Amino acid sequence: MTMPGSTDALLVHDAEPAIAVTRVAPQRDLYIDRLRSVLTALVIFHHTAITYGAIGGWFYNELHPSGSASSLLLTLFCATQQAYFMGFFFLLAGYFTPASLERKGYARFLGDRFLRLGVPLVAFGLFLGPVTDAMVNAAKGHGFWSTFVWLWNNKVFGNGPLWFAQALLIFTLGYCLWRVVLGSPLGASARTPSPLPAFRWWLLCAVGVGAGALAIRQFVPSGVNVIGLQLGYFSSYTFLFALGIAAWRNDWLRQLAWNNVRPWIIALVLAWPCLPIGLAVADSIYGPGKSNFGGGFTWPAVLYALWEPFVAWGLIAAWLLVARAFMNKPSQFWSWLNRRAYAVYIIHPVILVGISLLLHPWIAPALLKFAVTGTLSCITAWIVADPLVRIPGVRRIV
Repeated sequence: MTMPGSTDALLVHDAEPAIAVTRVAPQRDLYIDRLRSVLTALVIFHHTAITYGAIGGWFYNELHPSGSASSLLLTLFCATQQAYFMGFFFLLAGYFTPASLERKGYARFLGDRFLRLGVPLVAFGLFLGPVTDAMVNAAKGHGFWSTFVWLWNNKVFGNGPLWFAQALLIFTLGYCLWRVVLGSPLGASARTPSPLPAFRWWLLCAVGVGAGALAIRQFVPSGVNVIGLQLGYFSSYTFLFALGIAAWRNDWLRQLAWNNVRPWIIALVLAWPCLPIGLAVADSIYGPGKSNFGGGFTWPAVLYALWEPFVAWGLIAAWLLVARAFMNKPSQFWSWLNRRAYAVYIIHPVILVGISLLLHPWIAPALLKFAVTGTLSCITAWIVADPLVRIPGVRRIV
């Protein structure tokens, strides 16, 4: 990934120093890099939760969603994560996109994006994804190699968590096209500090993003893939990527203060209980698991679509302030984690599924297995990623 103080558009990652950014605010890069590592670990725990009973799609489910307390708690954990953490990745990626483009120019910038985003996407679809599927099938008594060969022969290409790389590549191309269409020459859009928008603006954006999600879900419900992307969540992803670009242009992250964040912390505290309460009410009206939160124009769907941005704004703002306050000092350990975070993101399905299968015979409460498996997967993934980032050629990509 990056050494301390260098950041860029690929999971806020670049192998070269972000000169244009660090010259303006070098002290800020440390905490942003560390947020990337934290978010990567949260991705692993998110998929671990699905393994042990949360609602969601994943390669391996030891426990399926049910009405048990552990399943409901893990589902709420995943719903909260889903509301903000991948959007947070897009915001951070957008934040460093303008500086990278200005510094490199279109040809080098896009070449770099295709290398760092496209190659891992293809590698996962052709190799890591089939390996993960084959591991699961082998645990069920089917042949590992026969499954792998069948997936190849039938041209099954799954992007897995690398949907993020696919989406970020699309967003990057869209941003470059937008700059070309506007006729905005490189170097013409300087970073000019301007005040953060008022609370009313953020409130309108939250409602707008929720309304956009609700509109999309009339055609593509959440959880449904279109070309490997869950478009039902892209109202938030698109807005947050664009917000990251605007935040860099206007130098908003350096200006973010408690006074700006406090209203959204309050909104988060007030909004978050609405989803579990809504789930309970919907189950009592429609029957357990029969209410449609992910699509249609029902009150549960409206609640979920509007709930997400209100929770997201509060959590993202809180993470930014906390990380800037407590995670912004030089640290060799954090530098080690940051440099390997993107490789961890790419390889974690194989690691997590492998550890989940190894721990399958262990009889323990779901929440305990969630904690143990998630922790072991994080540790193992970072250890396995270490030699990968040292391989010439590979380290240019990860």
